[in-house]
Amino acid sequence: MGVSTSSPEKGISVVTVDFPPVNALPVRGWFDLADALRAAGRDPEIRCVVLAAEGRGFNAGVDIKEMQRDTEGHRALIGANRGCFEAFAAVYECEVPVVAAVQGFCLGGGIGLVGNADAIVASEDATFGLPELDRGALGAATHLARLVPQHLIRALYYTSRTATAAELHAHGSVWKVVPREELRTAALDLAREIAAKDGHLIRLAKAAINGIDPVDVRRSYRFEQGFTFEANLDGVADRVRDTFGKEAAR
Repeated sequence: MGVSTSSPEKGISVVTVDFPPVNALPVRGWFDLADALRAAGRDPEIRCVVLAAEGRGFNAGVDIKEMQRDTEGHRALIGANRGCFEAFAAVYECEVPVVAAVQGFCLGGGIGLVGNADAIVASEDATFGLPELDRGALGAATHLARLVPQHLIRALYYTSRTATAAELHAHGSVWKVVPREELRTAALDLAREIAAKDGHLIRLAKAAINGIDPVDVRRSYRFEQGFTFEANLDGVADRVRDTFGKEAAR
């Protein structure tokens, strides 16, 4: 359980997240993921990183129960926000391209990860969404906006609905949609094609593409996080989270 790194073949590193039962990451998990991604990108032998997950779904966001157990101030909230910020940035700033292999649900913080990835391969059962308003939080609209058009991001955000892998493929943000049992193979196929390029040149390409990005994803996401703090300070976040917790326990 936790975050692990493997190299199934030359030039490719696979960073795998495994936090049963739903891959809702605790504060430490987000920082561990950031460290693993940065370390993989720094390895001069690596030319592409695959970000994958074990279990039913790719990512269910932050561990809400961890925040609910924090009865003294907002230390868990601050930790989760900082951890997410670091993990999302580590995907974006990884020195080599990152391919996200997504199965099942990709929610909340999962959107922050895949939205900052260089390419996404998804299983047919994959769904993507930000249920933040139902969970007393805000954020990652920055990253959802990299996956779908502007009006769709607003509708998805306000309603907490999800989009399917097929829908995102139609919008051009998902590279390929495959049966779940073929997901890891398809992600490695794409990673292998990328890793076949010159190692130095692929790193320059990643830096160049980030440099012409029209949105500063770090600044934009940090701006969003300010509203999450505001929601917590005035009590609305706790009220919504408590309601969510009761409904989930039914």
